[in-house]
Amino acid sequence: MKVDYLIVGSGLTGSTIARHLADNNREVMVIDRRPHGGGNVHDQLHPSGIRMHTYGPHYFRTNSDELWTYVNRFSSFYRFEARVKSWVDDAYEQWPVDEAYIRKSVGVPWKPGYEGVPRNFEEASLAMMPKAIYEKFVKGYSEKQWGVAASQLSADLAKRFDVRSDDDPRFSRHKYQGLPTDGYATWMANMLEGIPTTLNVDYLKNREAFQARRLLVFTGPIDEFFGFSLGKLQYRGQVRSHKYLPNVDYAQPWPQVNNPQLHNGPHIRTLEWKHMLQPQNAKQISGTLLTREETITPRSPDHYEYPFPDAENRALFKKYAQLAEQEPNTLICGRLGEYRYYDMDQAISRARMLAAKILQQ
Repeated sequence: MKVDYLIVGSGLTGSTIARHLADNNREVMVIDRRPHGGGNVHDQLHPSGIRMHTYGPHYFRTNSDELWTYVNRFSSFYRFEARVKSWVDDAYEQWPVDEAYIRKSVGVPWKPGYEGVPRNFEEASLAMMPKAIYEKFVKGYSEKQWGVAASQLSADLAKRFDVRSDDDPRFSRHKYQGLPTDGYATWMANMLEGIPTTLNVDYLKNREAFQARRLLVFTGPIDEFFGFSLGKLQYRGQVRSHKYLPNVDYAQPWPQVNNPQLHNGPHIRTLEWKHMLQPQNAKQISGTLLTREETITPRSPDHYEYPFPDAENRALFKKYAQLAEQEPNTLICGRLGEYRYYDMDQAISRARMLAAKILQQ
């Protein structure tokens, strides 16, 4: 089967590029090895009626008026501002940590635990907070998340959080925040509406059966595309365990509770999906649903979720990127293709930019 533009992977990057090309009257086809579209942006209904995100929580947020209008094209969104707490010393504490907690815990004036140019994640974190706070809130969580000492991780990883100067409980301060009214699975399906999509087929095992006349857009793992010829990049994934409590309205006071201290178990966080529903829908549901997430190193590329943030893997990726540049009529992109973490708004914005460049070729 031949098509002008073949998109491999129906996650945010692949679906957004496909939509943009189709809207400009290009011949497009999407192929995905999973049994559903949308990649990790997927949800499902528990028998209780509670909607749960299949691959962990996806909180959509953006400051862009234009991007907010774009995503609402495929579904309306209801306002949802995530609140995240950390279970520390048998109490729910604000995350990201705020200065009021630091002052209460270590007194004033307080000093960061590291001064100078940070060389790794641990030093970058300590540059923001006292050592005692780092050890309570950050060290254990990060080492559970990545499976290595925090000092082995890239300093850039610390840019994903800060120390708050106020007590605003919102996890994000973006202008627009929300969840799709009909769920992420429907939202992604609407994005792909009218575009030929083939599921349950692994492109890498069927390259001869699916060919692109003009451009192949591959959004899977870049190392897998090249048969791991230079070695395997490292990724992390999640094992999720679910527990339905039929006679409990709510089990925890917040949608997401992080578990940074090692003695409280190997899981990194607990999610209570009922908190994420619209209030009028939550009132109609009996019981509640909890999901615990424990981070692992996955064996199957289909379970890759987080590119590994260290110098060794970044160097290996650059070698694969050089191979990709030599591949004719091929664009390898997205979180797994570019081996970097993108928030949802970043992934969509970048995909739209890439699609615009494709149309200029």
